[in-house]
Amino acid sequence: MTTSTTQRYTALDVLRGMTVAGMILVNNPGSWGKIFPPLRHAEWVGCTPTDLVFPFFLFIVGAALAFSFAKYNDTLNKSSVKKLVKRSMLIFLTGLALNAFPFYPTSPDPQLSFGANYMDYLGHIRIFGVLQRIAMCYLVGGFVALWLHSPKKIAIGMVALIAAHWAILWNLGGYEPYSLKENISGPIDVMLVGVNHVYKGFGIPFDPEGVLGVLSGSVTVLLGYLIGGIIRKSKEKIDAVGQLYTIGLLSLGLGVVLGIFIPIIKALWTPSYVFYAGGWSILMLALFIYFIDIKGKEKFFYPFRALGLNPLFAFVMAGVFSKVLGRVIKWSVMALQDDGTVKEVTMTASKWIYQNCCVSILGHNEWGSLMYALMYVAVFTAMAIFLYKKKIVIKL
Repeated sequence: MTTSTTQRYTALDVLRGMTVAGMILVNNPGSWGKIFPPLRHAEWVGCTPTDLVFPFFLFIVGAALAFSFAKYNDTLNKSSVKKLVKRSMLIFLTGLALNAFPFYPTSPDPQLSFGANYMDYLGHIRIFGVLQRIAMCYLVGGFVALWLHSPKKIAIGMVALIAAHWAILWNLGGYEPYSLKENISGPIDVMLVGVNHVYKGFGIPFDPEGVLGVLSGSVTVLLGYLIGGIIRKSKEKIDAVGQLYTIGLLSLGLGVVLGIFIPIIKALWTPSYVFYAGGWSILMLALFIYFIDIKGKEKFFYPFRALGLNPLFAFVMAGVFSKVLGRVIKWSVMALQDDGTVKEVTMTASKWIYQNCCVSILGHNEWGSLMYALMYVAVFTAMAIFLYKKKIVIKL
């Protein structure tokens, strides 16, 4: 079975769709306090299945880039540079707009004026995020791939990027340069955008999608680009699968060995994490190519292919709905407290759905929380299927 350089691999669309479904799933539990361990991020060191979702997407970005830039002969020119810059800017701005949505303070301070509340809101918008990291890695990884062109030179470029990332972490960090409190990645972001514009979910100002990680994140994109080049140029798909299994196992092994010296940490996108997650990405793609593109089992993955053709649209809409249900639509209700008193509390739409559609059936536990997340995925999968049937593909 042969393939031309312009043939689309359905496995790429399916894996992209499954990755987007995974991103929506882990970002929208019914209760953050009730989540099954595999659906949680590692606290710092380590890697759960959830920690593989984002690198899978960056890897697929690189693999798809190998196909989309074939028309430019895989080289830098006016057209390819224009596409890289334009698309990365649009993705970054979309991510920034998603962070800023709904564009006004939903819980204003009653002691302040509207103008003061609004300025405070603007002064605390997070600059970085998932889409921003994708945009920056797409730009850097794509530029390096088209500039170096040759797979061997690209591999050297990957080593240079990963070495630069490690050197900055090791030499500019504190006594424990890979720790949350002493790594240099957080201070770099604070210096660039200010403490009010970075993520604080770790308890201190530290953004897991900050600037320094773009260096190593771009290596994930370049790894995908090299793999995309292999499957694009392979005359027999089964030969590509064999190569991918070999490379995937080597990458996975390299990540494990590096992990002995440099911890596997998603938040820092450490070198060991790059190759560990990259190895799993390659193995999954090889598995999907075998079952879908060779064995023809595409119909079993129909919903994921639909998601995979409109991934950014599904991700952005999921983020918008999450904020609408969790912040914008809310009302006050009288609730019975543990001490027997009745108190007025705020009820958001997402909390109402969780309690009335999930907790009432499965209880306030991990199963109820998972049910809410699966309902969320189902809504946007249905939306993607509708677009797929209408042959609508929304691109940036």
